[in-house]
Amino acid sequence: MRVDAFNRVSQLYQANSTKKTMSAGKKGAKDCVEISRLGQEFQTVRTAAAKAPDIRADKVAAIRESMAAGTYSMDMDALADKLLAGYTF
Repeated sequence: MRVDAFNRVSQLYQANSTKKTMSAGKKGAKDCVEISRLGQEFQTVRTAAAKAPDIRADKVAAIRESMAAGTYSMDMDALADKLLAGYTF
């Protein structure tokens, strides 16, 4: 076993070891968390999306009525474009 290699390795670990800060040892010191602005906006959007209903009843009712009346029509090219937009080639 080479002792000099062991000493070098142990020196590396000592150089990278964590050190306690002065404030960590004080009594009454509290941890704090800061959330970035992007994180705050994400949380706002997530909350709004959770509150929104999954199904828009007014749209569904209007489509049902037009289907029952036989007046519902759909642009198949637009539908195909929207379906393909979700896939990457």
